Amino acid sequence: MNCTPMTNESLYRYASQVLPGGVSAAARAGKAVGGPFYMARGEGSRLHDIEGHEYIDLHTSHGAALLGHGHPQIKEAIAKSLEMGMLCAYETEAHGAVAKRLVDLLPGADMIRFTATGTETTYYAVKLAREFTGRHKVLKFEGHFHGFNDYLQFNFWPTAENRYPKVSQETPGAPPGTEKHVIVLPFNDLDLLEDTLRQQGDEIAAVILEPINYNSGGIRPLPGFLEALRRLTSEKNIILIFDEILSGFRTGPGCLQEYLGVTPDLFCIGKALGGGMPISAFGGKKEIMEHVAPLGKVMHSGTYNAPLPCILAVNTFLEVITEPAFYDNLLKHCDLLYGGMGEIIQRLGIKCWIQATGARFNMLFGLEKEPINYAESSRRDVATTVRFFDSARKHGIFFFDGWHHGISAAHTQDDIQKALEGIEAAMGEIA
Repeated sequence: MNCTPMTNESLYRYASQVLPGGVSAAARAGKAVGGPFYMARGEGSRLHDIEGHEYIDLHTSHGAALLGHGHPQIKEAIAKSLEMGMLCAYETEAHGAVAKRLVDLLPGADMIRFTATGTETTYYAVKLAREFTGRHKVLKFEGHFHGFNDYLQFNFWPTAENRYPKVSQETPGAPPGTEKHVIVLPFNDLDLLEDTLRQQGDEIAAVILEPINYNSGGIRPLPGFLEALRRLTSEKNIILIFDEILSGFRTGPGCLQEYLGVTPDLFCIGKALGGGMPISAFGGKKEIMEHVAPLGKVMHSGTYNAPLPCILAVNTFLEVITEPAFYDNLLKHCDLLYGGMGEIIQRLGIKCWIQATGARFNMLFGLEKEPINYAESSRRDVATTVRFFDSARKHGIFFFDGWHHGISAAHTQDDIQKALEGIEAAMGEIA
């Protein structure tokens, strides 16, 4: 047996022979590291790479690890599913019980269907809206990411030459003409939204958006924007879809639809939902959800929809986040981190805007005020961002070099303090 210690570089060379780019998902080939970064294990708020280094995790699995890595109650739930034979492709008592818990928590939920990935969840939500309304066009906002299905993979991170008013396909492979069924608008432009719905509303099946655009800088809706959007879509009988795959459970158990006080017709949730297990869901009004087969004609099925280990993990996740002190503690630590970062930035004279809502935040180097749309947030200094993340990693703080970051319920006050020390050291190096 070869006992030579594995390094990140040697594992990359090995994996690249059988995995394109040495990864199982394109986003894992990070810019700050110059390629994939391989982990050995995670525990609570910490990550351990294959070379033996420990990091405070401010990535948290793109937000999936809201409870931290290897939460003991999630592990118990998975162990219980093993005792029950895992039961892939079967319904159990737990499926209905978990759906009922979600219906009780989420203002927009009358009925729920479980899926696996966020991409397929938004796909089914749009498909359902099209069948329900008998229309074909979908309106989305530039900078808002809804996965890679052919319906929606337009203008989520376009380059300057491909931004609005262009409708730009983000990845090749979709059939020609797909763009004819998509309308892209800049976020927070209410006048343009009203004009578009007045002129094309009878052709639009759905408006889909991230209620807070974490995927492009944490951009918040301007006061009154979501309320007007809700009113306008209702007047035109257009289905309003909140994509809360990322934003779900960052601010409370009722997600952003409760936090912002606007109720959509359909919504998508995922990432944090499974406590680290791969599961998502879409849901909404009963009169719409009853169009899903076997009650209606919109087929939604799959062998790996809601396997028992994932369903029991969701049940446990919901139990944990509805404990009385859960969000008080989590958001207190968030405030400690965000306040500390703001103080460091001001003291060192770094040009960086911290945009945060709940347990997810964005670091917009090069900006000095809050952005209101993608055109503004895309002006961030990417080169400085990558340098900072690389430096932070060397100081024991792990950021993924994308748009958004966060902490988990496993992060302690001591973790936050150590994270701030590493952030200050990294900021000092790039200053």
